[in-house]
Amino acid sequence: MTLLNEILQHNQSFVENKEYEKFQTDKFPDKRMVILSCMDTRLVELLPKSMNIRNGDVKIIKTAGAIVSHPFGSVMRSIIVAIYELNADEVFVIGHHDCGMSSVNVESVMDKMKDRNIDEHTISIIENSGIRIKNWLRGFDDVVESVKNSVEIIRNHPLIPEDVFVHGLVISPDTGKLDLVTNGYEVNKNERDI
Repeated sequence: MTLLNEILQHNQSFVENKEYEKFQTDKFPDKRMVILSCMDTRLVELLPKSMNIRNGDVKIIKTAGAIVSHPFGSVMRSIIVAIYELNADEVFVIGHHDCGMSSVNVESVMDKMKDRNIDEHTISIIENSGIRIKNWLRGFDDVVESVKNSVEIIRNHPLIPEDVFVHGLVISPDTGKLDLVTNGYEVNKNERDI
């Protein structure tokens, strides 16, 4: 059985048995927050449990490395929609220790692309359009600095209101322990005091 068929078979049973009822909520986050976290498989259940988050509490955006790579990309668009349309007033950027983006070997990724029949001509066309693939694929050296960078991009974005708190944390994928990197309450308070 293919993975797709396995999922569809399970889903049919899930719906028929009304297992969805325990997850029903509306589209507005009860805790008025949005989380940007990594797509790492170890965080799927661990992150919400470690933060006491249940279905309906938050909006969660997952990217490779919890990185905001462009101030007008889809990650920022999602955060902005969560703030203005879904009543979120706090943003949590949560990176994690032992992140794959801290050890991405761009040359290896490019070799794997070629092994899967992405030809040099395609890469050349992309490069000639102004996208430097090696820079685009590059990760980070230090998760704390990466979280700080994403927090700053969000906090200083021209479309983010001053009353939105942007926090930065790093989670252990082994224990769920959260380490504070940026306390958005203190940053906003200090800016108001200036």
